[in-house]
Amino acid sequence: MIKLKIDGQQVEVEDGTTILQAANLLGIEIPTLCYHPAVEPYQVCRVCLVEVRKGSHSKLVPSCGYKVEDGIEVLTRSERVLKRRKTIVELILAQAPNSERIKALAAELGIDKPRFPKRRQTECILCGLCVEMCNTVMGIGAISFAKRGINREVTTPYGTQSDICTRCGACAFVCPTECIDVGEIAGEPARPIPSEFDEGLTSRSCIYLPFPQAVPNKPIIDATNCIYFKTGRCRVCESVCQPRAIDFGQQDQVSEENVGAIIIATGYELYPISKISEYGGGRYPDVIDGLQFERLLSASGPTQGKIARPSDGKVPKRVAFVSCVGSRDPEHHLPYCSKICCMYMAKHALLYKEHVPDGEAVIFNIDVRTSSKDYEEFYTRAKQEGNVLYIRGKPSRIMQDGDGLVVWAVNTLTGKQIRVKCDMVVVSMAIVPTRETIELTRCLRIPTNQYGFMAEVHPKLRPVESLVRGFYLAGCAHGPKDIPESVAQASAAAAKTLEMFSKGELTSEPLVATVDDDLCIKCKVCIDTCPYEARFFDEEDEVVKINEILCQGCGACIVACPTGATQQKNLADQQLIKMVEVIFGKGKESDRRDQS
Repeated sequence: MIKLKIDGQQVEVEDGTTILQAANLLGIEIPTLCYHPAVEPYQVCRVCLVEVRKGSHSKLVPSCGYKVEDGIEVLTRSERVLKRRKTIVELILAQAPNSERIKALAAELGIDKPRFPKRRQTECILCGLCVEMCNTVMGIGAISFAKRGINREVTTPYGTQSDICTRCGACAFVCPTECIDVGEIAGEPARPIPSEFDEGLTSRSCIYLPFPQAVPNKPIIDATNCIYFKTGRCRVCESVCQPRAIDFGQQDQVSEENVGAIIIATGYELYPISKISEYGGGRYPDVIDGLQFERLLSASGPTQGKIARPSDGKVPKRVAFVSCVGSRDPEHHLPYCSKICCMYMAKHALLYKEHVPDGEAVIFNIDVRTSSKDYEEFYTRAKQEGNVLYIRGKPSRIMQDGDGLVVWAVNTLTGKQIRVKCDMVVVSMAIVPTRETIELTRCLRIPTNQYGFMAEVHPKLRPVESLVRGFYLAGCAHGPKDIPESVAQASAAAAKTLEMFSKGELTSEPLVATVDDDLCIKCKVCIDTCPYEARFFDEEDEVVKINEILCQGCGACIVACPTGATQQKNLADQQLIKMVEVIFGKGKESDRRDQS
């Protein structure tokens, strides 16, 4: 370990540490324009000069590349250092007078008017970080230095665009003056990765936190877009990570656990807005869905809670909210009601009025459904206190009009056509099952309805139990629900699970399938048909047998059996026929004939 002093503070660091790194450990900031921890320091800008004293000797050295020595004393803001640093910044300011970063640095050093005349009209300071990053770290070579002297510049090879640029953005990432446009280098715009948490309103990097409350609250690497997994180069994140926590060699691991029950809470997704072409979904940036508007309202969202249009960032003065988009539309989309849209539109309208007091909120609706506790009062408050305008009628189309939008609709109460010009439109898209739910239901063999929501045993008596014993439903896996109902159902599912675990033994329903060995022709069709793998062929007895614990009594095997050998206990065909005969009185007539 090396001991030294920096601005009078004692510090102990490992051998090979630079003065800049040691100063950072003490919280001492040394300005620099050509340093990045992912790039080997090559000491070009000289802004990071510091004075190093050892005994009676003193010298100025660039802190970004000078390694620490035992017993030295470092001064980062001595008179000698500041004088030389000012001169260097003045020279750089003459080279790049339009750079905001250089202007700010000059102001910190007290430079009011530079002594040297302006030589260029650019923001590039020719620090070379971008060239070093692209060539050495990324191994691409899409940019380089050209010409000499005062005519030196950073440009593409031979001054022409080529297809070698991968648009990774590493050059722009390390540029200290933010003067690089990746589109100019590649000849086409950069491809940002949309943020899933912010519903595509912002972009994210390849290493990111899924969302602020993620468990575990640790960053993850997007292997699909990561440059290292594509080309084998980069690894910038690994070089700057101080705890050395990044391991590119990690592999996915599958762990198996024995459990007694599963509570299925798969959440939901929104019906794709691009399918609503008449509303400009996917074409007009200012037509957004409810989740995107929720992110705009959030203080942790892309605009820190400021209501701003995605197209130009302006505050919308009139916002139209459209209900039942994609739902309650059996002719074109989905026939069912998404249940939560009426209330969250009222919430969004009230929050919008709080953020933009002089704004106007207009809600287009088929009708308003307020079924839970205090929902009707909240709806009334939105109309009376929030001055939210409700128009009964579903818009037919939304059109672009200059920098705004026009909603075409019919007021069904008055029968008149109306056109409302607004700055932004928020559509409440239908709730649909998640894409992974289909594969999960196949894996767990849980039946669903025609829309992909999981089916319960009985909608009133057993609403949280699936048709497969041991699997319980909660939230929108079962159907569209709001938060209170989802919480109540989750609590019920947990209670059902505890009830099952509290018993000394498990019981099964008696309505299971049986096999008549005399009628069975051993075709094994029923074995392939059973979705629960409850049937097997006994090679020793040469008969089909049933595991009654696995059998759910679904009846699929009964339908598939060509000879009628498979029947359901207490619900055999002859039993059902007799029941029907008794109901219609035919059984009594046949008995009288037999007696006579």
